[in-house]
Amino acid sequence: MNSIGRAPTALRLLLVIVAMTMITACASTPPTPKEEVYDPLEPMNRSIYSFNQRLDRFVAAPLARGYVRVTPEFMRDGVTNFFRNARYPGTIVNGMFQGKWGQSGRDSGRFLINSTVGVLGLFDVAQHVGLERNQEDFGKTLAGWGVSEGAHLEIPALGPSNTRDVHDIPVSTATNVITYLGGWTVVLPFYVLEAVNTRARLDTAARFRSEAALDEYVFTRGAYRSHRNNVIFEGSPPEVDPFDELEDW
Repeated sequence: MNSIGRAPTALRLLLVIVAMTMITACASTPPTPKEEVYDPLEPMNRSIYSFNQRLDRFVAAPLARGYVRVTPEFMRDGVTNFFRNARYPGTIVNGMFQGKWGQSGRDSGRFLINSTVGVLGLFDVAQHVGLERNQEDFGKTLAGWGVSEGAHLEIPALGPSNTRDVHDIPVSTATNVITYLGGWTVVLPFYVLEAVNTRARLDTAARFRSEAALDEYVFTRGAYRSHRNNVIFEGSPPEVDPFDELEDW
């Protein structure tokens, strides 16, 4: 144990990857989602949702709309590409954890090309040579290991999640290039810009929700779950049997 503790950081990382890869040998297909969202914390979640909506209304939305007014579309596209590329090591690592070695190799090539030829990721050059962007995260990894989605969660300032996907927050932070640029005085402005840029991209969806939903909380909860199922099952989520739970009787 002491020898492992003294091992170089790269070696310890390699040992972790090997251990996680061994776990994937026992991986199963993602559990079939239940018909209804499991939300035992709904009163608390609704309170946090209301807080998030006020934060969005008075802070995030005005910043995002101001950002759109002063920033040309091509520059916003570059910002989006930059942050996607900065987070792409997470896709590579989670692909490894899921045993997708071929995909992880291609994703590594994509990250290298966009980080160099693509000028730190501002331009998505890799897509033009056939290296399409994949979406892998630790929530999807846990689903592949057979972990169910658990209970719905509303996270302050971050929005909807669940007790499985919430574990991606520390993992995505640890695999984000931005995290290692320096102290918080350097990193925080990047995270704020990313949040504002993301809110700007979601403005149309947010307006649609406000206009169409009778209960915005329920609408958002369902939309999040549908999106995550689509990501986890890679575009082909299974049909839910409404009588499935009767088999347990």
